[in-house]
Order: sequence, then structure tokens, then C-alpha cells
Amino acid sequence: MKKINELQGANMDIDLVSENIGWKQVRCPWNEAENTKEHKCAVKNMSICKFFCGIKYLYSVLCSYPYENKDVLTE
Repeated sequence: MKKINELQGANMDIDLVSENIGWKQVRCPWNEAENTKEHKCAVKNMSICKFFCGIKYLYSVLCSYPYENKDVLTE
């Protein structure tokens, strides 16, 4: 069974790598694993991360890392 992680503190550019914000933000587990800030959950009009599973009220990203979400449409 694949686990869905709830990453709290997402901003709605939906990147989870924001700096100098006024709230606690969980780091992207893919970025953590690779020690980078390269990966984004979603970028408007561009792409959606292969682990992105949606948004949960209020400001949490649902993430299936390290299990790829086969339902995500990417360019």
C-alpha cells in the first residue's frame, strides 16, 4: 500500500522550497533525499511533480514520494 504524505505549509505557487516565509513549511521529501531545492510540486502552466497527489485544505500538499503517482499528467 502506497502512503500519501501530507506536507504542511505549502504556498500556492506550490513549490515547498520558499524562503523567508511567515509560517512553518515541511520540505519536499524528494529535495531532502537529493539535498537540493530543484524539485517543485507544481508550477503554473508548466508541470506537476510525478509524486504530487493534490491539495488538502488548508495549505497542505499530498505527496506519494518515493512512489510515483501514475495518475499525474506531465508534459
